[in-house]
Amino acid sequence: MIFIKDKYRTFKNGIVYLAKTEDNYPVETTDTFLPYYTKNAIGRKQNKLINNDLGNRSERWMIGVSCQSGCPVHCKFCGTGRLRKYRNLTSKEIIEQIEYVINNNRDYNPNDSKEFKINLTRMGEPFLNIDNVKEAINIIKNKYPNTHFYLSTVGIKNSDYSWIKDNITLQISLHSLDESKRNWLIPYINKLSIEELGNIRTNSRLKTTINLTLVDEKDFDISILKRYFDPKYFFIKLSPLNINKISDKNKLNGIIQSNNLI
Repeated sequence: MIFIKDKYRTFKNGIVYLAKTEDNYPVETTDTFLPYYTKNAIGRKQNKLINNDLGNRSERWMIGVSCQSGCPVHCKFCGTGRLRKYRNLTSKEIIEQIEYVINNNRDYNPNDSKEFKINLTRMGEPFLNIDNVKEAINIIKNKYPNTHFYLSTVGIKNSDYSWIKDNITLQISLHSLDESKRNWLIPYINKLSIEELGNIRTNSRLKTTINLTLVDEKDFDISILKRYFDPKYFFIKLSPLNINKISDKNKLNGIIQSNNLI
């Protein structure tokens, strides 16, 4: 994995890096941090900062990694859709992203952070590259035992969720509670229906997150949420839409207005 020195973007609470594989496929990796109190989003019922103190990597240190270069799912508001080709990343390539960020922050030890979190939420669908993802998780978990892993999926059919246990969180990208609208927003055919998603059970000690990046108020239906997603097993998260060329092309704007820290 080759990280391109002049291809990165800094934020007040982190960095987005661009790398390339040895066969020249692009990969995106993020390094961010937040105050530890933001971890209690369920108790606080929101995740906003209470002041301008952004914390540091000794509190909540989050590394966002790609599991694929590009993505075959092609969500209608995802910037990854600009890439016409995709391929699975090896477990080594996934781990290299994590180690690159750690090596760039020698003043911090992941084992000492109040939360060290690996988000498989950048490029790619983890369950379309599950063997490499699981191998990378096992290797990192042995090196950094307290790591919190966070996997985001659209709900690929015939996937096994039973291996998700302990300090691993599953996130399901739902985005609309109207089945036809969701199929348009997430045009990947081989995915579970909304009802089938509600039947997912993991062995994690953490609730499964239902992520809704809403582009229309009509996409939210509390009666469907209550019908399919038992609060005993699911946590509902409403997310802003990060504007990009693909969302602009499809004339999509999120109904939750929020700005990045730049």
